[in-house]
Amino acid sequence: MNDSSRRTFLRGAGLLGAGAAVSALPALGAPAASATFGHHGPDFEDGRFTLAVLPDTQYLFDADRGDPAPLDATLRYVTGGDENIVFLAHLGDLTENGQPGEFEQISRSFQHLDRRRFPYSTLAGNHDVKSSTDDQRGRTPYLDAFGPHRQRGSRTFRGASPDGYNSHHVFRAGGREWLLLALDWRPSAGGLEWARSVLARNPRLPAILTIHELVWADEAGQAQFSEFGQKVWDELVAGNDQIFLTLNGHYWPPGRMVKQNNAGHDVHLHITNYQDRYYGGSAMIRLYRFDLARNVIDVRTVSPWLADQAPRLNELQRQEIERTGPADYFSLEIDFESRFAGFAPVPVPPARPAERQLIRGTVAYWRFEGRDGAPVDGVRDLSGRGNDLVRVTLPGSAPEALRFSGEFSGRQPSRSSLRFDGGKKPARGGYLRTADSAPMNAETFARGYTVEAFVKLPADFKDGKHAWAAIFGRQGSGGKAGKTGDDPGEPSATLSLSDGAAFQWAVFPVNQNGISTCWGHELKLEEWIHVAAVNDGRRTTLYVDGCPVLRNPKTPAAGIANPGGSWLIGAYAYDSIVEQAFHGWLGDVRVVGRALDPREFMLG
Repeated sequence: MNDSSRRTFLRGAGLLGAGAAVSALPALGAPAASATFGHHGPDFEDGRFTLAVLPDTQYLFDADRGDPAPLDATLRYVTGGDENIVFLAHLGDLTENGQPGEFEQISRSFQHLDRRRFPYSTLAGNHDVKSSTDDQRGRTPYLDAFGPHRQRGSRTFRGASPDGYNSHHVFRAGGREWLLLALDWRPSAGGLEWARSVLARNPRLPAILTIHELVWADEAGQAQFSEFGQKVWDELVAGNDQIFLTLNGHYWPPGRMVKQNNAGHDVHLHITNYQDRYYGGSAMIRLYRFDLARNVIDVRTVSPWLADQAPRLNELQRQEIERTGPADYFSLEIDFESRFAGFAPVPVPPARPAERQLIRGTVAYWRFEGRDGAPVDGVRDLSGRGNDLVRVTLPGSAPEALRFSGEFSGRQPSRSSLRFDGGKKPARGGYLRTADSAPMNAETFARGYTVEAFVKLPADFKDGKHAWAAIFGRQGSGGKAGKTGDDPGEPSATLSLSDGAAFQWAVFPVNQNGISTCWGHELKLEEWIHVAAVNDGRRTTLYVDGCPVLRNPKTPAAGIANPGGSWLIGAYAYDSIVEQAFHGWLGDVRVVGRALDPREFMLG
């Protein structure tokens, strides 16, 4: 890439702030004033946070060869604050020969983290100690420099094995605590037992295992266990469901694999090492960017030292600023709640009282509380305004086509829903409509309105049998309300779903002869979604999960034309005839006679 495209790429990867140049990374020499953990530290509650992983730095600390400058730049970058980095894990082989002078040099570099009390872990690689020994080897220059005594001031250090070579750390990120194990190059039987005891003492914490050797990879990046790695898997990882991610160095090239543990859950196993690359790897770091809301870990690999010098680099150096192959630049999709449910289930909050949902202007509030699987006969309006719902079963449909369900959105006030099993051609299923005496049947909402609901679509929604299924709307058509524009046979109001699973709020306003339409975007299936159509008396805005969508019309649209008759829950009517019932789940539904601020939605 040329300089300009490289800057754009780094900015997009989160390595630079918006508008910054590549040279904006901390310069070599004194650390930036803001790079202090205590003053410009991470946000431990933010669901987006980064674990920094530093593999083999041995060639940078090799007797009278090497250069600490790349590592110094990397450590300054880690404490800079831009990536919300919460912890740094070194994967071993800090030095080439394990000599006191080498450890003296790298120890000086790590003092940058010590001064800022920035949390980190280290472990001994085969070049840091005598490779034929295990964690019972006794005193070494590694232990003198990076033993447990060094971590006394750490806020994350929780202890070490009696020999001092294995340690564990608990760091806070994303509003929860995470356990990190840092194991020796060759943990003994006692070392592995110690690790198991740490997991047993922290049974609800998701765990990350760091160790120098576990898996190796071929040139295609496909990883597999080494002989010793298989032992660690069999004796530690496979039987401890808490461990969801392992990280090791030692081998190159980098690679990864996924293996199921004894509980049948995925464990991601990664090898990362760049000592074979230019300048001993240029102190490259892996940035594991967790995004708990998106259920993803985005992984990037970069050398801050080279990025800082980008305008002055030659072609070879420029190639190493960031590794972008599939083994170094990728994303992991992990449903964190589901993956951790076996040892750290998320408690289900109790239902919120219905009374709290009856805010000013509430016209109707329906929550669908009944025995799971039981057919629905009717639903009472909890607003007290008498807008009760009665059941309608389409010809040829069974009572089970509309039933109560124990499924619900964790964000909705109640803890149940309705399951609709409807379709069209021919119309089938069941739905609800407002009773003939319901006051809402006469409403035109001239001063504005908010219609909101919780919806979940099944995996087969896009099979071509459910296009334009509606979750809410009028049975009467625009034509019955005196409208002649567009297609008068369309309902005077409908919140429907396209064949691509996108919301559409289509309404004949009182002040228009035609239809005013808000369009959403394609939705994910098998996930709960909140939708709201909000009209302030002038224009309408459609919201999905509390966010406004793009295609909301600016043309004034006041109120909803009244064709007479009922409102429908879970059905679409053309020319006042129900053509199909909804297919999916429907949680709480509320109608308010004014425009709500998104902060007032039922999202809690």
